[in-house]
Amino acid sequence: MSDPIIAGVDGSPASLGAARHAADAAHRRDAPLVLVHGYLHAFGYGIPINPYDGELPGPNEDGERMLVETAAALRADRPGLAVQTRQVAAGGAPTLIEESRHAELVVVGSRGHGGFAGLLLGSVSSQVAGHAHCPVLVVRPPEAPVDADGPVLVGVDGSAHADTALHVAADEAASRGTTLALLHVWWPSSMRDTTEVVAADGARREAGEVLDSATATVRRRHPDLPVDQRPVEGVEADAVMVEASRKASLVVVGSRGRGGFAGLLLGSVSQTLVHHAHCPVLVARPHSHRA
Repeated sequence: MSDPIIAGVDGSPASLGAARHAADAAHRRDAPLVLVHGYLHAFGYGIPINPYDGELPGPNEDGERMLVETAAALRADRPGLAVQTRQVAAGGAPTLIEESRHAELVVVGSRGHGGFAGLLLGSVSSQVAGHAHCPVLVVRPPEAPVDADGPVLVGVDGSAHADTALHVAADEAASRGTTLALLHVWWPSSMRDTTEVVAADGARREAGEVLDSATATVRRRHPDLPVDQRPVEGVEADAVMVEASRKASLVVVGSRGRGGFAGLLLGSVSQTLVHHAHCPVLVARPHSHRA
């Protein structure tokens, strides 16, 4: 049996939206879906925890009812989908990070817009996106309906992190039967050449080479996959990617691997997209258990 798709659910609209996306991913991959509810918070969520009592509270009835109802709704919409449910005596983020050690994908919801970048996702989503042991799909509440037939968007720049995202994005586009959009943001540098015109021509040519190389990489694994090359002149790659996400069904971003701070694990462009993209964002983290 293939590794499961894990969805963190807590009964909130964001987590229920994430569960639906997780069910779609499980259906495409012919993988089992596991709905997980970590029912303990660091401060107990009002549950009286006696520090002198060695026993943790057991699973609660409300949580179990929420899991059962969510699983039933997902099965009704997708006949044949294998859905399991599980309550874990831990916080949401630690639970999902631990579950990710043996998962194909972890799916989390987000809170939507807010005043601080770290709070846009919520502590659980942000921690999971930065520390999971497998790819993470972050589902944000969209401002407008997401085009399910829209392209899978990925930024390419020739780096190792971008190459990892490229492979994941190509696989996603192929499984969804849609176009893969390769976006490369370039800008001329007068430090490189003697004139601005020459600098612009050189930068434009390099952008084409980066996109051609990425397309060739995709063709080796998916020879028939439609590929849309998008060279864009600009300075702020994150802003360009966020705007392009308006017409995408999914954005795929890379991660830097492991480290001490979640923001640094993702990188600035990835961090911006995870918080501000107009469609779901897939963080292409490596599967640690397959290394």
